[in-house]
Amino acid sequence: MSAEIDVKPKSLYDQDYQLWLENTVAQLQSQDFSALDLENLIEEIESLGRSDKRSLNSYLKRLCEHLLKLRYWETERDRCFSGWDREIVNFRQEIQAILDDSPSLRNHLRNRYAAEYIKGRELFLKSSKLDPQQVPEDPWFTLEQALDDNWLPWQPDPPDNN
Repeated sequence: MSAEIDVKPKSLYDQDYQLWLENTVAQLQSQDFSALDLENLIEEIESLGRSDKRSLNSYLKRLCEHLLKLRYWETERDRCFSGWDREIVNFRQEIQAILDDSPSLRNHLRNRYAAEYIKGRELFLKSSKLDPQQVPEDPWFTLEQALDDNWLPWQPDPPDNN
């Protein structure tokens, strides 16, 4: 007695993703809609939106972490200010690039701000080993401040020119 196995041949999507993309673009450009692999195309389009949201969440979390470092990690601040400041600029630029492409994601950013602050706070506390009581559980700076290129929670003293 032999069991019959229904083996479906692998789709192009499963065999060669890049080739599948190229074929899909060609089919869309030629308006050959009947040949489209709609199931995988829909899945890919949905994943694009999730990817941008995950990226925003990650950049916002790391931005909050670094803003907390500047404000509260006094023992490391002088030595690490330049690197932390550079990371803050980078996270702000990455967030802005995504928002430039998809302004509607600004609402997503607002909705995730408190949750990503909490995650950034956890990362900060893990690396700094500071007493959690020293760092507010709720954001003490606004999302607008966090994204403002001209705002930092702490600035080094200007050099003494005397």
